Amino acid sequence: MRVLSVVEGTSVDGPNLRTSIYLAGCTHACPGCHNQQSWDPAGGKEMSEDELMEIIAFNESPVTFSGGDPLFQPEAVASLAARIKRELGYNIWCYSGYTWEQIEKQPRLMAVMQHIDVLVDGPFVMAERDLDIIFRGSRNQRIIDVPATLQQGTVVQLTFNKGL
Repeated sequence: MRVLSVVEGTSVDGPNLRTSIYLAGCTHACPGCHNQQSWDPAGGKEMSEDELMEIIAFNESPVTFSGGDPLFQPEAVASLAARIKRELGYNIWCYSGYTWEQIEKQPRLMAVMQHIDVLVDGPFVMAERDLDIIFRGSRNQRIIDVPATLQQGTVVQLTFNKGL
């Protein structure tokens, strides 16, 4: 899979210290994106699932997929997420410019959601930017409890406040 970087011990991509994996590739091209270098699908470097698992296991912390948009590499992300759950049991967050409603219409993307605990969905919208919210860049983005959403058949949102 094409990986831009792995950030170990971060606290900005979900609660607690996490291992964040920033993946290459995104065509959402959100105006004001803070990570435009992530748009190139050939960016970063190729990393194997085994390499990433070694880093994740070493850090002994939950995992966040970000980018770019992790759902531009859905098969690789689904495989890695399944392995993280099976072998380590870690909580997994995923950031995507797709909305839940767009994801649920695409079986390739829904395959990833089977292994995700929390999805932060939707594109970054500059007019909705809010520095007072955490774990997302703009108010239109939702923090979704994926297992509850799958079970209930309707989007179940989580709320986080600064200072947790």
